[in-house]
Amino acid sequence: MMPTPPPTRQKRVEPVPSALEHQFAEFIQWLSGVRRLSPHTIAAYRRDLREFLQHCSRSNLQKLTQVSSATVREFAAQQHRKGISPRSIRRKLSSVRSLFNYLVGQKQATNNPADGVIAPKTNNVLPNTLDADQVHGLLSANGNSDDSISRRDRAIVETFYTAGLRLAELAALNLQDIDLDEKLVTVTGKGSKQRVLPLGGAAVEALKNWLEVRDDFSPDGEQAVFLSKRQRRLSHRTIQQRIKVFGVKHSQLSLHPHMLRHSFASHMLESSGDLRAVQELLGHANLSTTQIYTHLDF
Repeated sequence: MMPTPPPTRQKRVEPVPSALEHQFAEFIQWLSGVRRLSPHTIAAYRRDLREFLQHCSRSNLQKLTQVSSATVREFAAQQHRKGISPRSIRRKLSSVRSLFNYLVGQKQATNNPADGVIAPKTNNVLPNTLDADQVHGLLSANGNSDDSISRRDRAIVETFYTAGLRLAELAALNLQDIDLDEKLVTVTGKGSKQRVLPLGGAAVEALKNWLEVRDDFSPDGEQAVFLSKRQRRLSHRTIQQRIKVFGVKHSQLSLHPHMLRHSFASHMLESSGDLRAVQELLGHANLSTTQIYTHLDF
């Protein structure tokens, strides 16, 4: 007789006062309806702020207006004691700061208690990059494949590298965003900010090859550039998986979107030396972000 497996332990969800829940729900709705952030980004806000609300509840706070700077500092210290990385703590504090900025803007709070609360320092861990020879080897291998999925995946990789896109930006591309005659692509980045980027000749050719067979994957009215066999817009996870498969197949590299974007930035800065131009191409709000991204000491 087979032994009975132990019952699955459910993760305990701590209750949160209704007033906290209400303000939290309003903020999430604002991120979706007004700022129009991606579902992936909203889910990250939701996870981070859920932890903060539970911390407030354990501190016997009933409303967010009762939160003080000491409350936020204790939250950060608690995360540190739990072994959470400084980078993750910094992200969670950013989420808390955004929540209170919203409340101040809505006249529901008079100040932001997260202002001035500093996360533990972190060393900038930079992603690996591909050198020029590796990029050439990756993108020149088996370039004439007529397989539809191969055409799609090559167009994805070429577009990532030639325009330095973020994962969310590529996943959101629609047909009207691409002008192959002018060799331009319009992307919507963080904060719904649009920028128009040049496409290299190889990327234009790869996109043309994919669009020749895209209709086989496309239901009527579907505008997404990159589609799955199920006739749906490719998800972030699927794009990551397909890039990984592409890298292993063509160059034995462990490839991911951020590596392609970082390689684009490094190669552009190396060839042009124009940090401001690279900042605009990447869609960075602050120049300091670009300095870190290109792993150069300024």
